[in-house]
Amino acid sequence: MAEFELDTHPGRRLHLLLFVDVTNSRGLVQAMQAGTLVPELAFFNASLVPDTFPVLAAAHKAVLSQTRGSLVTRTLHSELIYNYSGSKHITEALRRSGINESSTYVLVAHFDGTPDELEATRALVQGREISLQELLERADHPLILKHYKITPAELEISSLADAITCRIAARDAI
Repeated sequence: MAEFELDTHPGRRLHLLLFVDVTNSRGLVQAMQAGTLVPELAFFNASLVPDTFPVLAAAHKAVLSQTRGSLVTRTLHSELIYNYSGSKHITEALRRSGINESSTYVLVAHFDGTPDELEATRALVQGREISLQELLERADHPLILKHYKITPAELEISSLADAITCRIAARDAI
């Protein structure tokens, strides 16, 4: 687990937990769809996350939208997934970047979590927690390149995480 302070939003922070061998994705998806997930969390398809940096960029955008009262999705946590996806289509963004009923490799994000909420998160996800250091080596590079339309020429001058972050930052301008 890692905790990140959102510098542009004093007092706000994001906790990230990475799990493998998750066996209850179906139940997590059903709880999210029913709006009964406690605590509220964001579940990423971790195969699409090569580093925490793009997730933090998406988190800053989500908190800024919340502060301005301009969330595109229903919750701050779904806004995080939406922002990470790079897509302007909410359903497509949540389907592609979020988990599905068969996901076994999951990145969990929680804004402003208390110690009790973080323990509840660990109890909620039935899987083995691993270090965030494993993101890059476990990332599905071909899928990321396809999803974000990243070219080999771009990777000659930029990292994969930077290419994703640029797309997150520029999505609203394109």
